[in-house]
Amino acid sequence: MSIKNRRIVFFILPLAALSAFFVPACNTVEGAGEDIEDAGEGISETSRDVRD
Repeated sequence: MSIKNRRIVFFILPLAALSAFFVPACNTVEGAGEDIEDAGEGISETSRDVRD
């Protein structure tokens, strides 16, 4: 294996491993964002009810 190919492999391999961890994290963060949004809507509705 040439030096150029080794550099490519040693760059791509860790990058692929990191992406394997970040893809599921994106789904988790997206779900948390939806939960926070729902909680905010609930608070807004409650404050409207109290105000009225």
